[in-house]
Amino acid sequence: MLDYPALAALAEVIRRGSFDAAAAALGVTPSAISQRIRVLEDRLGRVLIDRGPPLRSTPEGLRLAAHLDQVRLLESGLAEAPAERPVLRLAVNADSLATWVMPALAAAPGLVDLIIDDQDHALGWLRGGIVVAAITSDGRPVPGCDSLRLGAMRYRATASPDFVSRHFGHGVTPEGLAKAPSLSFNSKDALQNRWAQELTGQRPTLPMHRIPVSQAFADAARLGLGWGMNPELLVRRDLAEGRLVDLAPDLPLDVPLFWQFSRMTGAMLAPLTNAIRKAARAALLP
Repeated sequence: MLDYPALAALAEVIRRGSFDAAAAALGVTPSAISQRIRVLEDRLGRVLIDRGPPLRSTPEGLRLAAHLDQVRLLESGLAEAPAERPVLRLAVNADSLATWVMPALAAAPGLVDLIIDDQDHALGWLRGGIVVAAITSDGRPVPGCDSLRLGAMRYRATASPDFVSRHFGHGVTPEGLAKAPSLSFNSKDALQNRWAQELTGQRPTLPMHRIPVSQAFADAARLGLGWGMNPELLVRRDLAEGRLVDLAPDLPLDVPLFWQFSRMTGAMLAPLTNAIRKAARAALLP
């Protein structure tokens, strides 16, 4: 039998980032929070919080906090006025967050706790039980989850006019791509490589700037730092007004997106699921 007051202490420490903030949220002392977590760690025989600095959760601690969140979400469906709002941990890719998904999150039946990860890697959070729902690029349902196709997000290979004249004056070639700086969101971002391979039939090694924020990524392209795959939703006006150039208008990259969610909590997530589907229909390609 799990000690739920101790789990609540653990979840607040992970969510708020300190023992003091967790204590204030639960109306107890920091020493009481520390004692609850220490007893829980002793009972389970594993470390749940790496006390750092910086303080951070271990994978085991994160899974236990996610379990408590899911229990609270289920309990919220049984009461007209739940004693406390459940926390919904969701995995969302940064480009969706920057373009179309944010208004839908207002329909979440609780407090939203977002994990930002590439759509190609979000399934891992679902498989691990860390999130109750995720936007993914893989439609194959995780065991215990339902999968709904949302549509496709179109990406365009874009760069500033000056960058194009400097690096691609004679067209986008394998030789040019091997020298021209590209933009990469993070180590999981494979869009630039996929597009370059589709264009050239080769696998050029791309020099790259790493820009892990969607808006800053687009700004870097506008400023001529490099070329990169930007969501058409984010740069449509830039393309129309000439601040950005599409390197190959006939070769967009369409990434399918799916909403996968825990079947066990699906009824409680229904308002959010409906809002996600409505927003996707308005913004994404069919």
